[in-house]
Amino acid sequence: MYLKTLHLRQFRNYYDQKVAFDAPKTILLGNNAQGKSNLLEAVELLSTLKSHRVSRDRDLILDSKPIAQIDATLERQTGAIDLALTLRSGARRSLKLNGEPLRRHLDFLSVLNVVQFSCLDLDLVRGGPEGRRNWIDRLVIQLEPIYAHILHQYNQILRQRNALLKRSRAVRKAEFSESLDTMRFLEAENPEPENTEDSPIPNSQSPNSSSELALWDAQLATAGARVIRRRDRVLERLMPLARNWHGSISGSTEILDVKYDANIEVSSELIGQDNLEGVRQAFLEKIQKRAIAEQFQGTTLVGPHRDDITFTINNTPARQYASQGQQRTLVLALKLAELQLIEEVVGEAPLLLLDDVLAELDLSRQNQLLETIQERFQTLITTTHLGAFDSQWLRQTQILSVVSGKINQF
Repeated sequence: MYLKTLHLRQFRNYYDQKVAFDAPKTILLGNNAQGKSNLLEAVELLSTLKSHRVSRDRDLILDSKPIAQIDATLERQTGAIDLALTLRSGARRSLKLNGEPLRRHLDFLSVLNVVQFSCLDLDLVRGGPEGRRNWIDRLVIQLEPIYAHILHQYNQILRQRNALLKRSRAVRKAEFSESLDTMRFLEAENPEPENTEDSPIPNSQSPNSSSELALWDAQLATAGARVIRRRDRVLERLMPLARNWHGSISGSTEILDVKYDANIEVSSELIGQDNLEGVRQAFLEKIQKRAIAEQFQGTTLVGPHRDDITFTINNTPARQYASQGQQRTLVLALKLAELQLIEEVVGEAPLLLLDDVLAELDLSRQNQLLETIQERFQTLITTTHLGAFDSQWLRQTQILSVVSGKINQF
């Protein structure tokens, strides 16, 4: 696939900017805070309908304007495709594919496939579990667009269940406070010790809230099992590719392993067998074990929203012990594996977005990345200077200057 044109209107710091990509590799050159990353963010939105930088559409719109528009022309093996995304500060966004409005976001996802590699990704190893969950979720959506619906469904159920647990916790606290006040009043009225066996003690959970929670438990387990299964399935396909790339970059001196660390107590064999019901039952069993803790804390403690992904190098946990160089090798191997996996599954090479990342890589890792790109992947690269690029490589590259939301040929 090849991104031919991009048109940004009132998006971030772009008022009205058209860009034509006339080479497989494009370098966006400019100082910081000029709009280079904003352009890559627009491409990311056309691919996944999400930004890894903000969650609200109004934060993507220029100077509190009512709407922003992103249009693009994409060339695929099946022909040219026109993409259009309209963002609104006070209403829902709208999508068009070849000029036709789309009712379902699923029909827009995975039309444009991208792999993004930014300096933020270098925190993937030592950062928190949420970053690793977001990373694998973005990849799964690229390969299985239906996963966006599954994940959204799970998060909706999770919010409803958390709201019920929070309400139940507030009711119990109020009942306990009322009971305590009553006991203090009785003690003041009658200082003689009495039998307190019949004193009012609040129920840990009312029958109504208990039955309602059981319904949410069942729904959470069903949706959560689907999330777990798809994450694990994609990691199983990604892991051997990442291991091969990691061995190539490290000179075959290190062995990488990637493992999905599910929050529920379920064996990898059970997930690997695609046993949805088995995963669901394990989910429900874990919920029962953590029921008291959940009631006390007023939040859901079980599910894929608390899962993690562990990386080991030569059987040593990378998060605790990997050097900075090893971390960079690991993340680079993951990104190259993403490119390869998407190409294998989709049947076309995805776009590669490199956001100010070359400056974070040493010369050998830069060369490994640039040699892999060649003419195989259309690549958009942001940088503040051209010193990291070989002169021969630059001759085959389109260079665009970015200054205050204006783009011109360099």
